[in-house]
Amino acid sequence: MGAAGTAGGTRGTWIVTHYDDINRVYTDNQHFSNKGTAEFQRMIGETFRSIPLAIDPPEHSKYRMFLMPHFSPARLNRMQDQIRAVVVEMIEEFQDKGEVDIAYDFGRVYPVRIFMGLMGFPMSMFEEFLEWEWNILHGGSHEKMAWALRSVLDFLRGFIAEKEARPDDGLVSAIVNGTIDGKPLTDEEKIGMVWFLWLGGLDTVAATISQMFRRMALQPEIQDAIRANPELIPTAVEEFLRTQPILSSGRSAKCDFVWHGQQIKAGDSFQCLNPSGNFDPAQFDDPRTFDPARKANRHFTFVGGVHLCLGAPLARRELRILLDEWFKRIPPFRVKEGTDTTVFPFLLSIRNLPIVWDVPGKGA
Repeated sequence: MGAAGTAGGTRGTWIVTHYDDINRVYTDNQHFSNKGTAEFQRMIGETFRSIPLAIDPPEHSKYRMFLMPHFSPARLNRMQDQIRAVVVEMIEEFQDKGEVDIAYDFGRVYPVRIFMGLMGFPMSMFEEFLEWEWNILHGGSHEKMAWALRSVLDFLRGFIAEKEARPDDGLVSAIVNGTIDGKPLTDEEKIGMVWFLWLGGLDTVAATISQMFRRMALQPEIQDAIRANPELIPTAVEEFLRTQPILSSGRSAKCDFVWHGQQIKAGDSFQCLNPSGNFDPAQFDDPRTFDPARKANRHFTFVGGVHLCLGAPLARRELRILLDEWFKRIPPFRVKEGTDTTVFPFLLSIRNLPIVWDVPGKGA
């Protein structure tokens, strides 16, 4: 664990790099808080909370328990045929062409189609959603970010009102017409949950898919292993997740305490470097080797503790189905000649990644 200074010296920033220390930050709710996390909406004067991410226990548990059934194994089992149908449809559109931009034309589309179907959002909003989210997370200017925030919140509030008037079987409808402890949700609880799910559902799996295919294209032995042994797909997915975490996560100190001989002050911030934890040799044997059969792979790509990613079971299901159907249809592939394969470990870190494969009977 290291320290970094902040302007004025009134509050410390601590960088957490070891697996066991990261695990403590994520699981010790007595000393560490997630309050205020991912509340971009505050820059335009909104006061609602991002639920449940920005809420600490014990209040957090009632919201988490309310949402969890919608991501349960039983719910995902009911979605599995739909997920598989989307994957197959998309792969069959390009399998005979011998080429696809796996990042832009597939990775950014496939998981968002599943997410929008789960939530009940109209597919006609697809491009606008991605444009709004890009400007919120990556736009680079306060003006673009503020415009995107106002746009998405206006849409979500209108959509909430629509589902209050005409309920359906989508998750947004279930949220806004649901109850917690026998009471209807408040307007701020409704927008807080729907906003948080919207923000988290659009590009996390997309980034993982792009990085996963980049690794397989550059390391064809991974393709060979999975193709020859499809039973490796579940553990291979975990290894892709471990070796390419797309986010780190922060917390703040709730009180004064001493840790590793250092005085921590209430309000100090902590940044957990998930990539560092995922490659800690004290936790993972030979951590820099990609092992598609690795066991007990308890990585931090989905964070940890009570704030473990709510959508992790869905993400895993999407990735496993994708690999299963991909290797049934697509032969060995490689990065298209001349492609820039530079990558940064963050959301939407690969905008374009053309990959190619040989199609029988198709000339070079």
